[in-house]
Amino acid sequence: MKQISKSPLKTREVDATPYAAALIEGHRDFGYSLETALADVIDNSITAGADTITLIADTVAEDPWIALADNGCGMSELQLIEAMRLGSKNPRDSRTANDLGRFGLGLKSASFSQCRRLTVITRQNGHTSCARWDLEKVSSQNNWNLELIDNPETVLGCDLLLESGTVVIWEELDRLAGGYFDNRVKRTKHMNAELTRAERHLRLVFHRFLEGQRPQLVLSLNGRRLKPIDPMATVHPSCQKDPVETLRISQGDVRIRCHTLPHHKMVTRDEWDEIGGPEGHLKSQGLYVYRENRLIIAGGWLGLARQTELTKLCRISIDIPNTMDAEWKIDVKKASAQLPPVVRERLKKVVERFVGTSKRTYRSRGQKLVDETRFPIWNRVKKDGQTIFRPNLDHPVFRAYASKLPDTLVDGFNQCLRLVGSGLPIETLHAELVGNAESVTADSADEADLEQMVRAMADTLISNGVSLEQLAGTMQSHPFLRGNWETASRILKGYVEGLSK
Repeated sequence: MKQISKSPLKTREVDATPYAAALIEGHRDFGYSLETALADVIDNSITAGADTITLIADTVAEDPWIALADNGCGMSELQLIEAMRLGSKNPRDSRTANDLGRFGLGLKSASFSQCRRLTVITRQNGHTSCARWDLEKVSSQNNWNLELIDNPETVLGCDLLLESGTVVIWEELDRLAGGYFDNRVKRTKHMNAELTRAERHLRLVFHRFLEGQRPQLVLSLNGRRLKPIDPMATVHPSCQKDPVETLRISQGDVRIRCHTLPHHKMVTRDEWDEIGGPEGHLKSQGLYVYRENRLIIAGGWLGLARQTELTKLCRISIDIPNTMDAEWKIDVKKASAQLPPVVRERLKKVVERFVGTSKRTYRSRGQKLVDETRFPIWNRVKKDGQTIFRPNLDHPVFRAYASKLPDTLVDGFNQCLRLVGSGLPIETLHAELVGNAESVTADSADEADLEQMVRAMADTLISNGVSLEQLAGTMQSHPFLRGNWETASRILKGYVEGLSK
């Protein structure tokens, strides 16, 4: 084979600077929503040491605007220019533990995703600086000339600036208008709906900061202080928390902790709905990844398990340092990540154990409802690999009633009960239970029905050797009677007093 001689590579260099107009418009489409954009700007405030952040949104003005003000350390003019530069940080650079940034794109890309004019006013050591990106000017001039404003006191939002800190102002909110440019009422309604969704997101993402796990962060929206939403409900006495497991790898420690949420009967309806969020507990189960106490991933199993009704109370918190950004593939929006192989392997074992325990707990609870010693109204029957629920024809209430019927009607009565079982609306029940099981409940029983059940069960229990002193405790273990115990106990008391006379 003929040898090919190697000669030195001849190269030339040309200027391939990106076109400003094209690139800056492209930065509007990184996939930010209003909620992720606001969270990214708040990250900068926290990194700057702010403990008070004020969010003001004027959605009713002819030209709506949003401003976010903090009491952080502020910036000098040179620091402001650098902060307004696209790509002001190298993601490979080391950073302090409280630095929530990564690419040096968040402030700009997040802001551009919502507005066409970004203004930043900042004050440090008594000196005020102001800079602006106006996308219309960038597009028309096709250059990277940042505007520096020498009279910031005339800028909208300047009155929000404190002795030290920064104010970020969004104007020309074309993306947030929802297309209602000529309908002010609908535009305002749409913006307010988006802000409501964003409010919940901020309460969730920064809940540890709002709880004061770091120096207490006060975050307000239009004068109203936001309260944290803890997806683990860790302060609730019925929340079950496993010990923390620590996975030590070269880039730092990964802390893993399993939580089982309180059963919906242990919390108020408002608390239950708030923890579950708009998509409900079925969708919000799974992994919650925190980067420096800031929530990155909220729910989902990342392929480690399936979302099921039996596991919807399972939540696992995973804490990682910002030194693992590359391994976890944290994106620009800080809204998604991927599990490194070494972490996935460890988590797989944790999830299998935790999910298995949760399923056994639910099945045990379900088995109690059909335990023969509790006189269930329904029997659970396994047949040909399927689960069938049939009315328990031997239930004391049914037997007591059948005993009063003429022999010619007993078979017909039993047939009616079997038809009730055959007519269970399984498909409808399944549709209602998936993701919203706590809203499905049994119909309430009136007092006459309860009295029939209490007396029939008491007769049967006594005939089986249960003493009068043991009646109340035995009958209260029945889920149906326990749920109506105030009335049932009164009926039982009257029944026992009648026997004593």
